[in-house]
Amino acid sequence: MEALRQTQKKYSSRAITTAIFAGFFLILIGQQAVGKGLILGTVFGIVNFVLMGETLPLRLGKSKGKTYLFSFGSIFFRYIIIAVPLVMAIKLEQYNLFSTMLGIFLIQFFILAEHVFGLISSARGKQV
Repeated sequence: MEALRQTQKKYSSRAITTAIFAGFFLILIGQQAVGKGLILGTVFGIVNFVLMGETLPLRLGKSKGKTYLFSFGSIFFRYIIIAVPLVMAIKLEQYNLFSTMLGIFLIQFFILAEHVFGLISSARGKQV
């Protein structure tokens, strides 16, 4: 469980730090809607990521039917959470829809980037 929390902390910290710096930079150069959308999407992406990690242990040791029902409910609830910033970005002019979507997937981008860089560095090590 501690490894899960460390993983959540590592990727969430990277994502929110990047979103805040990029968001403030975008706001400073006059792209308020883009910056605010990026930060909004990232916050909700982090909430989704943490909820996903917190519900994983709850699925273990249960019957197949209960696990299926719990998993379906968890996914449905997380979809509702992800819909909130998307609806806000669609309805309100102060948030950019595309930057909000980018913010939602920022954690997944960091996870993927870490694995790609790890593969590249291990491939370089084998060439030497």
